[in-house]
Amino acid sequence: MRVLFWGTPDFAMTPLRALLGEGHDVVGVVTQPDRPRGRSRSLLVPSPVKQIALEEGIPVLQPEKPRGGEFIDALRQLAPDISVVVAYGRLLPADVIAAPARGTINIHASLLPLLRGAAPIEAAILAGHAETGVTIMRMVVALDAGPMLLRVRTPIGPDETSGDLRARLSEMGAEALIEALALIATDQATEEPQDETRATHVPLIARESARVDWALDALAVSRLVRAYDPRPGAFTSRDEVEVKLFAGRLGAGAGPPGAVLAIDGDGMDVACGTGAVRIGGVLPAGRKRLTPREWAAGRGVAVGDVLG
Repeated sequence: MRVLFWGTPDFAMTPLRALLGEGHDVVGVVTQPDRPRGRSRSLLVPSPVKQIALEEGIPVLQPEKPRGGEFIDALRQLAPDISVVVAYGRLLPADVIAAPARGTINIHASLLPLLRGAAPIEAAILAGHAETGVTIMRMVVALDAGPMLLRVRTPIGPDETSGDLRARLSEMGAEALIEALALIATDQATEEPQDETRATHVPLIARESARVDWALDALAVSRLVRAYDPRPGAFTSRDEVEVKLFAGRLGAGAGPPGAVLAIDGDGMDVACGTGAVRIGGVLPAGRKRLTPREWAAGRGVAVGDVLG
């Protein structure tokens, strides 16, 4: 089939490479416009998906908003049989969804109808879910509400970060996508409506939601750190300097919430409302990522200090 691929971040790279590797005719890529990066914000950087498209000689479309007659005409000129959407980053209007002959399908990183929305991977870890997965669904105008073609489950590891889980789900999504396209091509696909009574929704990640509240119990704090590792990074402060925290897991000891209990080569233990969390990496504002021992050696922190 002739496939029009929509995607922007790293998560979409593996499915795009899978389509190319399986011999699908990717007739075009739609991705977000190049964005400024760096301190000066003067360097425009293409998305990871655009970089693959350029390497493979695939036509690239980068509308600010995927709508309007000129954009629809550009899509029709590519003559796709189907659109595949993977973390594109914009809602698609009805005429764009319906433009290809076989419509539009999407890879969503949850077991729908649970965790519809923009941050399902982080939300699954925050909520302490034992498992998650990917869903291949047919897109409709309502957010993540279309009928499902395939769902694939996987357990969430006790110390797994969102970065680790995202990489696994990207691979799983790529495999499920190839299977779904084969079923569609042979008219063997079945579509299961979602149970709206079970639907849950997750919002975009707000900055303040990543701030650590050390008064919470250790399990909740460890989930928060893992959910936002590596991006945007759960954060706390030390002497009014913001510090991002990584590689969180349950630690040992007790003390006032936020108190640094121990620092060694494996990390540092920080007291919570109940129990303690072990932090494996830190990123003080304006510095590179450090181990807690390196941070302590530079006099950024010491046992007995209170974070927060």
